[in-house]
Amino acid sequence: MPKMGESITEGTIINWLVNEGDSFDEGDILCEVATDKVDNEVPAPASGRMLEHVKSAQEVVPIGDVIAILELSNKKNKSSPPSGEMPKGQRGTKQKPSKNEENIVHPSAPKNTIKKKPKQASSFTVNKNIFISPLVESMAKAHHISYEELSRIPGTGKEGRLRKSDVITYIEEGRPFKFAQPVPEVSGFQVPDLTFDKGTGKIVKMDRMRQMIADHMVFSASTAPHVTAYVEADLTEMVQWRNANKVAFKEKYNEKLTFTPLFVEAVARAIQDFPMINSSLDGENIIVKEEINIGMATALPSGNLIVPVVKNADKKDLKALAENTNELVGKARDNKLKGDDTKGSTFTISNVGTFGSLMGTPIINQPEAAILATGIIKKRAEVMEREDGDSIEVRHMMYLSLSFDHRIVDGYLAGSFLKRVADNMEQFDTKRKF
Repeated sequence: MPKMGESITEGTIINWLVNEGDSFDEGDILCEVATDKVDNEVPAPASGRMLEHVKSAQEVVPIGDVIAILELSNKKNKSSPPSGEMPKGQRGTKQKPSKNEENIVHPSAPKNTIKKKPKQASSFTVNKNIFISPLVESMAKAHHISYEELSRIPGTGKEGRLRKSDVITYIEEGRPFKFAQPVPEVSGFQVPDLTFDKGTGKIVKMDRMRQMIADHMVFSASTAPHVTAYVEADLTEMVQWRNANKVAFKEKYNEKLTFTPLFVEAVARAIQDFPMINSSLDGENIIVKEEINIGMATALPSGNLIVPVVKNADKKDLKALAENTNELVGKARDNKLKGDDTKGSTFTISNVGTFGSLMGTPIINQPEAAILATGIIKKRAEVMEREDGDSIEVRHMMYLSLSFDHRIVDGYLAGSFLKRVADNMEQFDTKRKF
């Protein structure tokens, strides 16, 4: 294993480019070696034949250890034995080569013997089997580049392997594949690359918050495979109880009794029953949150969106939930929210019904696992099953839609959780006191 820097003590053999028994010419690349600081192609010091790979691909080898045994011709290597014979004392056995022989990159070998033939990527694809060297991995961590994004970067190394220069160029270009999606290779008809006419009109520059929202939404949609499930809930009992008690609640606590704290309460109870919905994905690990902090998607006067958070919603009674939600909504509308008011959300509710929407398909508030949208509460004629027979009654109905990250939440969990939220709303205790 050749020395590749003062502080380098070991290297990883990425792959062998010359198989055992194959011949090679001086300057041919024998193997590729990765370290935590530099990636190297190891050239042949002279023409010859590969006798044995002492170390295998992906094996970590200390500097100076034997990685291969070569048979070198005397054309280009003065130190090789005449007529291809092995030195005295090594005939018939494979002894440990001398220090100069171990370091395949011979000091006397000219620098221009390394043949670099970069392979240019003609189109954007995802390399699922990409090898990430320690150097590239450390660069990616420093710039917060995920493994998924690394797989999108065209590599110019052997078989598309990423080099340090590839990552540097990619970063200098502004990380163009940060939110990109791969285009599958298909045969037959290809959709042409169209240039769309975006029309003319008044130009409105996005403010900083809108740009951040746009980036966050694109990131969420491109990172998490979104699936949306729907249920319909009969909120008649909840609506009637709230209408009958909102005045008394206001007089007693000086707080408005909206549907928001009632929704937060129903969701928090359902999360207690299905804690896996209250989670985040960290690489290959799922983090199930201990706290239940409910975010409320709230529109600002500017039209932008912000998510204030009700902390420990499962531990608060209706009075505390009403105070908390009213305070946060008021701060949002007055642009007085503080940093702590919008941090720590583990699950988000988006009340699209506020704007008259029947239902919605919300985008997950990363890094959460799911988001619930509540639609407009609408009176409808429904068939009700009673002991004395079916009847048609006017009921207050609402659609609930749950968008979830299918990487960590499957249909069974999502459907069960959503049904539990609906049940909590439908089975509202109309005799409850406050």
